[in-house]
Amino acid sequence: MSKKQMSIVLEDGTIDQAELLFAFEFNDTKKEYVVYTKNEKDENGNITIYVSSVTRDGDNVKLGSVETDDDWSRIKDVLRELSKKQ
Repeated sequence: MSKKQMSIVLEDGTIDQAELLFAFEFNDTKKEYVVYTKNEKDENGNITIYVSSVTRDGDNVKLGSVETDDDWSRIKDVLRELSKKQ
């Protein structure tokens, strides 16, 4: 399986490369999220992952923050379920 790369344009205009791990949408809220990594490791040697909300405006896709504690709780549930399948 090949890795999917994505380019992220930062606020200062620089471009960051990341590996897209997966994307999903909650059926009830229609909110979309992406989970990605830049393959950085934390002090314990674990790879850091990031989660961003997705907003679409035509062909433009904008990444944003997770807005509510409820959304974070649901995202953590998705991540826990996926980690069980690994």
